[in-house]
Amino acid sequence: MEANRKDTKVTAIIAAYNEEKTIGPIIDILKAVPFLSQIVVVSDGSTDHTVDIAQSRGVEVVELLYNVGKGGALHQGLMNASSDVVLLLDADLIGLTPQHVIDLVEPVMAQEADVAIGIFEDGRFATDFAQKIAPFLSGQRVIRADILRNIPDIEISRYGVEVAINRYIRENKVRVKLVRLPGLTQVMKEEKLGLVKGLKERMKMYWDIIKNLYRGGNE
Repeated sequence: MEANRKDTKVTAIIAAYNEEKTIGPIIDILKAVPFLSQIVVVSDGSTDHTVDIAQSRGVEVVELLYNVGKGGALHQGLMNASSDVVLLLDADLIGLTPQHVIDLVEPVMAQEADVAIGIFEDGRFATDFAQKIAPFLSGQRVIRADILRNIPDIEISRYGVEVAINRYIRENKVRVKLVRLPGLTQVMKEEKLGLVKGLKERMKMYWDIIKNLYRGGNE
């Protein structure tokens, strides 16, 4: 394992839209993980202090002038990635630890899997339950960069980016390992935006997921 860690470079990419409350602590945790060679934060048209906070941490920041959706933001981050392995994390995580990152990256670094998908456990009921129902929609992933670059439709997938990745994984028989992430959770849209706006954004997310599922079914 130590040899693999020395030989393999890992880039962390975080797509963030108005996540000034959580982006700083997430970056601080990532900077404590020694084998991460690059951290890229893509501000997806943020209008708060997300960019300022990320820049103050000394990481690479890609600032998009308008919101292109999660898939488009991750695509921009990938264009700036210089590593063999890519760590994808949501920007609204609560309770992230260096051990979570190590556990998630390890199967890919050890060549036991091509993709690792993190599953919340023992965090909060709402987020734990959502991932028990649909674990493959988790945004916490580690994936070989060459695989990620071959996946079509990421740039236009918006909230459906995980669906696009999953479709490629399934069709190409990519090796996947699920990794439990105890104590990790995230801020829900209704908490960030208020009940009405949060529900609207959640419906928008579900619609993007459905569109990407439909797109895959018609290829």
